[in-house]
Amino acid sequence: MNQFVKLTFTPGLKEVVLQELKEYILISESEHTISIELPNNFQNILSLKSINSAYIATSDKKYNPRYLHKHKSILGNLIEKVIIKKEKEFKTFKIRCAGSQTQEIIEIEKYIQETYTIKKNDVADLEIYINKIGDDWEISVRLSPRPLSVRDYKISNIKGGLNPNIAYAINTFCNLKNSTSYLNIFSGSGTLLIEAGLVNPHVKLVGLDIDKKTNSLAIQNIKKAGLIKIIKIKTGDIFESPDVEKFDVITSNLPFGMQISKGEDLKKLYQQFIDYSEKVLYSKGRLVVYTTEYEILELILKNSKFEIVKKLNLKIPTNVNSYLYPRIFVCDLI
Repeated sequence: MNQFVKLTFTPGLKEVVLQELKEYILISESEHTISIELPNNFQNILSLKSINSAYIATSDKKYNPRYLHKHKSILGNLIEKVIIKKEKEFKTFKIRCAGSQTQEIIEIEKYIQETYTIKKNDVADLEIYINKIGDDWEISVRLSPRPLSVRDYKISNIKGGLNPNIAYAINTFCNLKNSTSYLNIFSGSGTLLIEAGLVNPHVKLVGLDIDKKTNSLAIQNIKKAGLIKIIKIKTGDIFESPDVEKFDVITSNLPFGMQISKGEDLKKLYQQFIDYSEKVLYSKGRLVVYTTEYEILELILKNSKFEIVKKLNLKIPTNVNSYLYPRIFVCDLI
């Protein structure tokens, strides 16, 4: 049985993902998935930061539900590789496939419950997919009880908060290993700061946000991440040009949509953000910004002291058949 690891990621971040996977042997890739050869162990896979979820998988033209019903060990072999020595982490399971109420799937579910003593549940630790992809049927089992994009430090969230894997991707363009200072404006729940601190705890990390309540939530996350001694959160309004010294790097998840106060002028806010960034960034410093209001931002950047060196177009699902299309702008102060 030919087995491999299938990785899912946010469309638009492929170059970041490929860089993180440079030590692995690639089998295939698409807009939002990459398949790699099965490694000797999964520990390094489970530590990947740019990935949404990781699965052990196998595929064949004959692996339809009827065939699997008669050859349950094919699925059982995948399940055992996932849960071995980690049985306590996997208490529930869910099979996701078309025709999930067929007798064959019901019998497979019964086999899993009896063999591995785990319960069926819609929100499951052990996620199993049976999908027709092209001419083949693919079986995949998620390697972790939760997606890899879920971080243990995220105990406090805010509406519009940044996904940790996207925060990781943003930070890959910040040259963190050669930087000494990093400012995150509109720091929110602290995700960008935490992901930066996990990469290089020797960088001076400062977050700036106007909302005291949001800052207290960020501090909770920072404490959980074990970075409270190296990340400083400041309360301040960029329209008042708070004094925060100068920095090598500035990042921001710019407010948009529901994050914007009623009646707030987005163009004015973005213009002030760019003006303030020009003031507190060192010459030739790096600015990396994430926003869905990219047309407003790009127009302001073109009339600023920044040069856009890279743009990444992302596609993020919000619910069934609905997406956000944010962009990441990588800029240098010239």
